[in-house]
Amino acid sequence: MSVKVYLVSRPQFDVDSLLSFLRDQGTIWRRGAGAPSAEEIVEVAGRICYMSFGQNQSPRTNAEYIQRLILMGHESVLEHVNWTFLITGVSRAFTHQLVRHRVGFAFSQLSQQYHDETDAEFVEPSLLRKAPGALAAWQRTVVVAKQAYRDILKSLQALETQSGVEFQKKELSRAIRSAARSLLPNATETKILITANARALRHLFKVRGSIPGDEEMRQAAAELLRHLQVEAPSIFFDFKIGTLADGSPIVTWQGAGETQNEPEE
Repeated sequence: MSVKVYLVSRPQFDVDSLLSFLRDQGTIWRRGAGAPSAEEIVEVAGRICYMSFGQNQSPRTNAEYIQRLILMGHESVLEHVNWTFLITGVSRAFTHQLVRHRVGFAFSQLSQQYHDETDAEFVEPSLLRKAPGALAAWQRTVVVAKQAYRDILKSLQALETQSGVEFQKKELSRAIRSAARSLLPNATETKILITANARALRHLFKVRGSIPGDEEMRQAAAELLRHLQVEAPSIFFDFKIGTLADGSPIVTWQGAGETQNEPEE
């Protein structure tokens, strides 16, 4: 099973509203051509800080303006743009790590309390293929766990017809699935919807995308970055997707260091 990432929402820029504001201020924006909405929002956010429009506007292009801000470490303006992604083909071990990134992220994950995992699939670590004994042990374990889940679910569902059960039907169903899911392994496949701003995503790529021993995180980071390099290439210009010897992806950051100097117009 492979990681898949679906982009389900992106930033939308209402340029007419901004231009109305600038007219009220007696100034103009020399808008460049071709920049995506996400990058225009970031540029405007930066320019608002100094009202660097009209005669105060530098001749830099949108891409140059954004890249300069990033190189100087002024990434707060990146928090104004968000994308929403649906990630599938990942394990709950992966999502346990991902949801630790709270700042700038929102998560909605498939619930094992409400979703029947009778036909659950499992994410197999590729390293297991290098050791047949390890792979066989893993495969035996997930088969046993899946069958045990079914057996527990079937046995506990008999309680629904018995009197004296203290739960109402809805809560009994939740309790039954909660009991059955308790033995499902971290390898159980799941789906998760995430919304994150550009600054948070850049941080994720920096600290998670380049760890050789964390295959799932590298794969997910690479898939996210592929979308974002199309959506906002100037915001993610300093990240690259490479390949390890086994053919799996790795995300690397090309940043030359960040400073706290004031950005210049």
